[in-house]
Amino acid sequence: MSLSPSPGPTPTPVPGPIRLGERAQVALRPAESARVTGGFWHERRRVNAEVSIPQGPALLDSVGNLHNLRLAAGTASGDYRGELPFLDTDVTKWLEAASWQLADTDPKAEFAQAEDVDRMIRLLAEAQQANGYLQSYYQVVRPGLRFVELRWGHELYCAGHLIQAAVAHHRATGREDLLTVARRFADHIDDTFGPGKPVDGIGGHAEIETALVELYRETGERRYLDLAGYFVDRRGHGLLRDGRPMLGDAHAVAPGPAYFQDHVPVREAETVTGHVVRQLYLLSGVADLAAETGDQQLRAAMERLWESMTTTRTHLTGGLGAHHESEDFGDPYELPNERAYCETCAAVASIQWNWRMALLTGETRYSDLLERTLFNGFLSGVSLDGLRWLYVNPLRVRDGYESQGGDNSARRTPWFTCACCPPNVMRLLASLPHYLASTDADGLQLHQYATGSYGGPVDGGRVAVRVDTDYPWQGRIAVTVDEAGPREWTLSLRVPQWCEQYTLEVGATPAEQVSQDGWLRIRAAWRPGDTVVLNLGMEPRLTEADPRVDAVWGCVAVERGPLVHCLEQVDQPGAPGLDDIVLDPTAGLTVRYRPDLLGGVTTVVGSGRLRGRPAGQDWWPYRVARSTPTGTPDGAPFELTAIPYYAWANREDGSMRVWLPTS
Repeated sequence: MSLSPSPGPTPTPVPGPIRLGERAQVALRPAESARVTGGFWHERRRVNAEVSIPQGPALLDSVGNLHNLRLAAGTASGDYRGELPFLDTDVTKWLEAASWQLADTDPKAEFAQAEDVDRMIRLLAEAQQANGYLQSYYQVVRPGLRFVELRWGHELYCAGHLIQAAVAHHRATGREDLLTVARRFADHIDDTFGPGKPVDGIGGHAEIETALVELYRETGERRYLDLAGYFVDRRGHGLLRDGRPMLGDAHAVAPGPAYFQDHVPVREAETVTGHVVRQLYLLSGVADLAAETGDQQLRAAMERLWESMTTTRTHLTGGLGAHHESEDFGDPYELPNERAYCETCAAVASIQWNWRMALLTGETRYSDLLERTLFNGFLSGVSLDGLRWLYVNPLRVRDGYESQGGDNSARRTPWFTCACCPPNVMRLLASLPHYLASTDADGLQLHQYATGSYGGPVDGGRVAVRVDTDYPWQGRIAVTVDEAGPREWTLSLRVPQWCEQYTLEVGATPAEQVSQDGWLRIRAAWRPGDTVVLNLGMEPRLTEADPRVDAVWGCVAVERGPLVHCLEQVDQPGAPGLDDIVLDPTAGLTVRYRPDLLGGVTTVVGSGRLRGRPAGQDWWPYRVARSTPTGTPDGAPFELTAIPYYAWANREDGSMRVWLPTS
């Protein structure tokens, strides 16, 4: 099933979304060269490159994003389309995705979207004002309120995504045109914000922080790093005082400062809070700042907040967000199923933050959560055909669910009114190879397993390996050394947190190697052609939640390898619905590969029954509690088929559930 990469010439390194400064105080650095050439992620990225990204320009044109920029440029007439002030970011996130894809394209091949990229860059340059300001909403709709409505205006958020697109385009092509636009806006912001300047304030939606750090890394201009530090340290001082609801929103009561992480300074925060994407974009920027400055107080805050998030507010899929209304974390252990928000953008933000924390600390726990989120809470956000999307990713859709439409539907849709998620998915998949491997002075580390080639500098030379694997369907990961370097170095392989048993072979010889803090570290004087094979046990398993998660009392979930599984109604011919199914946890689980199903998936098969109706439930859904319940006996057992969660909602509409009752 896997596609083995040929050794071939080493690809020209293209820095990814994170290019650490020479003096950055981190444990690890992203692999200098990384390329996915086959297997699971190659297919998902192929669909992204051939289907998802190409549909972007026409959609951005049809729904008005490009029209609004033309209004700002004075090259179109008519009304501003849409009520949201951040519609420019759909354009710049698409540009970032297209730029990373351009960098990944074979130099001999023509990139189909190259003309669209150039056209959008010219449009942004035309729309930019002489002083560097660029946001179509405030240029067209509210020109007298620039940098006034900081709570909801999203001007700094738009600037951040523009900067990230410009950095990606510069790294992919070496061209300066979009980078010049971004620098002019960044310089205008630096002239406007800060001590003794016209505005002492922060943006209601974080994003500018991590973008400014990356702009500093790309240009060497210290002022951008200092400005990022200003925005981080001014948050938490109650600067976002505009109390009205968001533009176009129907909130009866405007959210308080905790919604924006403006209630306590980041350095003093004890727990993640508020709007999930705002919080995680902020923390990505804080991690970047800690890496470049060596600020140990910021690093300690990041570790503290990560611990709080993962132990009390993270769903099994890696998804985050308990409430639809505020898109926020919710309270500790408030992890609902059908009302789980788990926004796709939140999964993207979590992956970005976890990768930065993995590089900062070298600890595998961040890569463990990155893997869980990547395969489950993130990947479910895009359909297998690359044309339809989920804004929210619940863990249950009840029998008889009636979609009200809109962005928050548990049904896939071709686009959204607030279309932040689709281009976010596009840019992450396009840049995904840069999230998989790292190097340090001592060697190379493989954090995630995907068929491809990975390499970079170590002390005294350069090393590179090829990976061949059918992961996540099989647990065999074969690593071949392509470039060995002049001296001994350490190849480190992550043993996932979920894996209970594994075997290791070095040069076809079994090796008794014990993982150290999640790493298998193999040190040798490697030669080209040397091999290492890691076999991860992939037995299916039943998972229970902490008993404080009230929503899943008496339930278990099915997992195999890195994949969370779920039941869909269409796969259960023995049941009229899913809400009455009871799993028999004593019957055991079996694995069945289905090449005919959902593009080829491995399913997990178990045994279930239909729950009988308790006595007294002829018309009233409650009864007196009894030590020995009476009523209709459970039905005969039948086979249950669980598919990977990422593949749900790709066929007919119907019910779905991750957590299964056992009684």
